[in-house]
Amino acid sequence: MHQTIVVKIGTSSLTTDSGHLAIATIASLVDTLSALRRQGHRVILVSSGAVGIGCARLGLRERPKTIVGKQAIAAVGQGRLMRVYDDLFTLQQQAIAQILLTRNDLVQRRRYLNASNTLKELLRLEVIPVVNENDTVAVEELKFGDNDTLSAMVASLVEADWLFLLTDVDQLYSADPRSNPNAQPISLVQSLDELKELQVETGGAGSNWGTGGMATKIQAARIATSAGVRTVIMSSAVPGNISKVLAGESIGTQFAPQLHTNNARKRWIAYGLIPNGKLYLDSGAIKAICDRGKSLLAAGITQIEGDFQASDAVVLCEAEGKEVARGLVNYSSVELQKIRGCKSEAIPEILGYVGAETIIHRDNLVLI
Repeated sequence: MHQTIVVKIGTSSLTTDSGHLAIATIASLVDTLSALRRQGHRVILVSSGAVGIGCARLGLRERPKTIVGKQAIAAVGQGRLMRVYDDLFTLQQQAIAQILLTRNDLVQRRRYLNASNTLKELLRLEVIPVVNENDTVAVEELKFGDNDTLSAMVASLVEADWLFLLTDVDQLYSADPRSNPNAQPISLVQSLDELKELQVETGGAGSNWGTGGMATKIQAARIATSAGVRTVIMSSAVPGNISKVLAGESIGTQFAPQLHTNNARKRWIAYGLIPNGKLYLDSGAIKAICDRGKSLLAAGITQIEGDFQASDAVVLCEAEGKEVARGLVNYSSVELQKIRGCKSEAIPEILGYVGAETIIHRDNLVLI
């Protein structure tokens, strides 16, 4: 069966400790992805490395600290990264395409659909898209932050079957195996709640050159599995193991898909948008939206945080702050402060005009 596969490889896997390209690893990855493409699978590569390679090209020993510094270095490194990929994929007679995305491309609905359509058309043309964050133009508040998150959102965008997160450890452990000899390997995660029960320690960034760590990979798994994408964390040392996993072998750590919605628009609301505020709800409202699939009414809102406008995305929380849903609001934060806790029929009198009966309609609301 032909499947859609997203493979993410990080800077620490693409480069040596000095920041130079690890050509052998890249060549092996290219061989594997080209073979999968020849078998009829649809393949997308999400590749980090532009900043690390740019640093090496300019002789820098560490990543720049400023946004403008990172943007300049990324501009230097991205061209060299794509040149290497193009040379190696050409040897396999495999066409590739460069796709550079910012978070803003997924925040705006029209641009989100455009990105989705472009990727799907490239896959139809049997091209392997090579995706990276557009570091050269991204601003801090609209950055993905790491390519683990980007790869998960791309997997959701194209409704992928698999997301492979290739990294410098062979699988998820209960703690960092490099520093804790008692760390236990984890082969299968049926639900991310299991990780809390196992008290998994996720740590921070794994290397001097990368931005991600195990924490960002688990967050990526949360996003992807919620879109129905089976996710695998595995070593980048042997990219050919991807084919073995597809054939049914247990390698690395697999996260079972947890399809919360097969509605593409609701996946966009859940993970494509950046929430501008929080609404705290009483138990009655929580039960109505979570158990009965109802819209959110003003009467169930107990507290409001943030400054937002109508149609912005907000997070819906229990009293203790646990997130339960996200949605697009019909009122601004200023208006909601006036009508929260009130019955719907009282809204026109309080605001002086007739607005929507619901604060968030159920069609614009998605459970997390």
